Amino acid sequence: MTPAQARATAAEANRALAAAGQSDLVWGHAAVRDPAGRGIWIKAPGWGFEEIGAERVQLVSFDAEVVEGEGAPHKECHIHLEILRRRPELHCSVHTHAEAAVAFAALGVPLLPISHDGALFGGADVPRFTATGGLVRTPELGAALADTLGGAPAALMPKHGLVAAGPSAQAAVMHAVLLDRACRVQLAAMAAGPVRVWSDAAEAAAKRAECWPAAQLDAGWEYLARKGAKGQLT
Repeated sequence: MTPAQARATAAEANRALAAAGQSDLVWGHAAVRDPAGRGIWIKAPGWGFEEIGAERVQLVSFDAEVVEGEGAPHKECHIHLEILRRRPELHCSVHTHAEAAVAFAALGVPLLPISHDGALFGGADVPRFTATGGLVRTPELGAALADTLGGAPAALMPKHGLVAAGPSAQAAVMHAVLLDRACRVQLAAMAAGPVRVWSDAAEAAAKRAECWPAAQLDAGWEYLARKGAKGQLT
């Protein structure tokens, strides 16, 4: 991947998140690692997911300085800088304020594998970042969030949103989408009554391998990318 391709992929990831319904006006962002090791390609502040083309993506260094692009770096660029600094195998990270994830996190109950989406975590619940419910504006908070995420595909940020990451933009975006969908399904089930049926740990782990290999994550991304391309504002 060239830097130009990374920049274009970052733009596409933002539009895919819009297509998945994770927009929050102009807030939230996806970031892609620069292949030359200079930092991250991330959405410039002040734009909605659906508005992002390559010209609205910045290259931000690991020192949180804008190297290419216009404007100041995003206040929460440290989310992505610290996750990708600590995990060299990851190439993309996502932060959104997905409504179902925010609502579910407020309940303080385990995320159960009651759907294919919920099996993403193999029946092991989901990490939760509790150091702050405010903005992640410092390297220290970014590092703490990276520690919370660990090797999981995504984590809840109670009172705030979610974070997701992956070895590709396809995986990172889909991890964010699947976490929000899993939260939404469980919220619906809990609204109807006590949840009585879900996969045990063994079945959930098997479903994670069966339902969410790279090929399936790619297929979901491609759908969202097509939908996002149609909805992009000019």
